[in-house]
Amino acid sequence: MKRRIAIFTDDPGWHGARLQEAFAARGCESRFVSLQSCGFDLSGDDGGGLVLPGFDALPDGAFVRGVPGGALEQVVLYLDILHALSRLGVLVYNDARAIERSVDKAMTSFLLRRARIPTPPAWIVTQEQGARDLVERERRAGHAVVLKPLFGSQGKGVIRVFEPSELPPPEDCNGVYYLQRFISTGKASAHDWRVFVIGGRAVAAMRRCAEGWITNVAQGATCQPALLDSELRDLAESSAATLEMHYAGVDILRDAGGRASVIEVNSIPAWKGLQQVCALDVADSLAADFLRCCPGVPVVEAVG
Repeated sequence: MKRRIAIFTDDPGWHGARLQEAFAARGCESRFVSLQSCGFDLSGDDGGGLVLPGFDALPDGAFVRGVPGGALEQVVLYLDILHALSRLGVLVYNDARAIERSVDKAMTSFLLRRARIPTPPAWIVTQEQGARDLVERERRAGHAVVLKPLFGSQGKGVIRVFEPSELPPPEDCNGVYYLQRFISTGKASAHDWRVFVIGGRAVAAMRRCAEGWITNVAQGATCQPALLDSELRDLAESSAATLEMHYAGVDILRDAGGRASVIEVNSIPAWKGLQQVCALDVADSLAADFLRCCPGVPVVEAVG
């Protein structure tokens, strides 16, 4: 009997197709499921109660490729679905706890600092005057800061701030100012490294270069092959372990003096750009590690 995998996503696209191919090569059936269509039916006595379209019984595992946005109640419900699957013994890759730790930049920064992993100084405040005071203090010390949405990805809504007057009003950032010290990479074009971690091991890296200062591929940065040196490897693996992730995309930059810092850790990282510049079949490696983690699921080598 084929193992059945739920792939949580609202936009399967290229990544979903690659995952389905990788699971099929190992004799598994996978189906796309939107968390927006899931829920609970707690009228029975079987102790289950989860409703996952396309699954009349629990899947053997769930691969998380996306968690929709929405109102607080909606997002909490989506995470409740993932929490419930874990409580029922289903592998969730990455699970709700890992997503909660990484989607919240404040908690990510806190945990990295606690683990003594180098990461830029950051401040998270709710008062506009407090944010202005921080920007002014950094300005006097010769630093700019980067204002980021507390929940955000792909470089959307990110602003570099030099003066307190450049800060938006609280309503434009949902009442929370997440401010991270801007780290210049020197006179060359802005660049950083995305390191991909699977099963606790850094498996591939790319260098992202941009004409501007934002190095997200979604914002137009270009991808280049990169050597996965020992420093990048250690920082990425330590970051993924600290946030307890099955797989992760760890963003690292080096300042003009060569000092490395972890900027962000992504629990639902894309890898299309990385796949274009590395020999590793990323989807195949993800599927292999996923099946190794599934309780009671025999490891099957890829066919073909």
